[in-house]
Amino acid sequence: MKTQEDVFATLRELMSEMFELTPDDITLEANLRQDLDIDSIDAVDLMVRLREITGKRINPEDFKNARTIQDVVDTVYRISAE
Repeated sequence: MKTQEDVFATLRELMSEMFELTPDDITLEANLRQDLDIDSIDAVDLMVRLREITGKRINPEDFKNARTIQDVVDTVYRISAE
């Protein structure tokens, strides 16, 4: 995942598959809990899948503060670049 756009595209595909969401609903501004109904257990599942894809460990604290898809994209992009 080279760019933030790549991260977003991967995340959109992953979330639509994992949580049966419509890709059009997964926007950068979408709130994980309110708009997409992603709870803490879903977030853990997503972290596990992202670790498999990136090969990098994702700190739960980074994810705990994520409120929107943009927050997740920023976190994954930053971790991937390390």
